[in-house]
Amino acid sequence: MSTSTTASVSTHILDTSVGRPAEGVPVQLAARAGRQADWEALGGSATDADGRCKDLPALPEGTTHVRLDFAVEPYFLKKQADAQQDAPANRDSGAGVFFPDVAITFAVEPGEHYHVPLLLNPFGYSVYRGS
Repeated sequence: MSTSTTASVSTHILDTSVGRPAEGVPVQLAARAGRQADWEALGGSATDADGRCKDLPALPEGTTHVRLDFAVEPYFLKKQADAQQDAPANRDSGAGVFFPDVAITFAVEPGEHYHVPLLLNPFGYSVYRGS
């Protein structure tokens, strides 16, 4: 929850290749106070069945920039393995994952809440400030 001196962050992931939430994706949160400051790892969570991280750590007072690191490779490798069972001739078999990690960095203001959804597919992604 944001206060007048801190911002807050939430996120979720939608796998647009199947039109469903991406469950089980690890998400790490980092913050810094100023452009030249070092990043401080705050901890993380994993997406639930609805693709949401409901328990990301709170941001420290003075945070000006936030980074969300999504470890999407395990999610896609599991999807590929599941698809192999149904279609052994899958054209992507053995190809690995094009985007193994997605890092999103954004600026924040005290008192604001930032919901940053990740729209994900095997060969692309986009993000936006949600509500």
